Amino acid sequence: MSDLLDVVVVGGGQAGLAMGYHLRRRGPEFVVLEATAALGSVWRSRWDSLRLFTPARYAGLPGMPFPGPPDSYPGKDRVADYLAEYAAAFDVPVRLDTPVTALRHDGDVFTLDSASGHFRARHVVVATGPFQTPMVPAIATGLAGDVAQLHSATYRGPGQLAGQEVLVVGGGNSGFQIAAELAGDRDVVLSVGTRNAAVAQRPLGRDIFWWQTVLGLVTAPADARLGRWMRRGEGTVIGTTRHRLRRAGVVFRSRLVSARGREVRFADERVHRLGAGASVVWATGFRRDHSWIDIPGALDEHGRLRHDGGVTPVAGLFVLGQPWQRSSGSALIGYVGQDAEHLAGLIG
Repeated sequence: MSDLLDVVVVGGGQAGLAMGYHLRRRGPEFVVLEATAALGSVWRSRWDSLRLFTPARYAGLPGMPFPGPPDSYPGKDRVADYLAEYAAAFDVPVRLDTPVTALRHDGDVFTLDSASGHFRARHVVVATGPFQTPMVPAIATGLAGDVAQLHSATYRGPGQLAGQEVLVVGGGNSGFQIAAELAGDRDVVLSVGTRNAAVAQRPLGRDIFWWQTVLGLVTAPADARLGRWMRRGEGTVIGTTRHRLRRAGVVFRSRLVSARGREVRFADERVHRLGAGASVVWATGFRRDHSWIDIPGALDEHGRLRHDGGVTPVAGLFVLGQPWQRSSGSALIGYVGQDAEHLAGLIG
């Protein structure tokens, strides 16, 4: 494509589609480029039992409530279906199978290289999200070759793991959820290296997101006093507590610091020897991959796109769907639309 577009949105997940909704309402000529063959593919690729923490009433994108009972917790495949339905309902122009491999800027126009050709635009919105490249710590290479290893990105369910012992590494929502699922029929050790707060899904009979919405926590500006206070924590685990996991038989250990053969060592100096047929699930998160952005000054020393509330130092280049972009809800499906509307207004 050689025609000059007003906007190219990179990424067809919830952030990219929310951006498409607001751009469609404003009238610029734009396209959303999605790397995979179908909208929602990233959701479908996660483990089978994964469900949203946000109830359906708080999971809708702008202009279209999430279907189903308001207090239900949709599964991953229903989320994928919803994204496809959303794009169709608002006629968002999406190009599938179009991964962007390079983004350049000559001072006036952005050029994007992709498997489907070149795109040119006056503005670009990077909506690829924060979960791009699975992170596995270097210590994984020290494990014996017959210890099965997989990242949470490729974990699908207990049937993948043949042995009777699993070490889950990572104390976020993924690590807690996977440990809970595996604890039913095998020995599970959960290594937690962060001080995550654990909260019930429905404290005092109300969903946690009802409380966060009423109290203004989920929309607290990132740079306000409340937002800065909330950001001091290391994250929140919703719906799965240490007490519940201990009752299910999960053994907690501190941060994993080394591995040699079948022997693993934790930060508190405890040593554990993995048995025959043991597996390790790395629920150690993801890193953002902005290496395809070839624009001087756009990336910081860690290779991440610089921005202030979604506005980058490069005129016309924006980012959407990042954690704490403008509020604590910026990366959540039901709240990303607020940031999308803000950026659409800046684009004009």
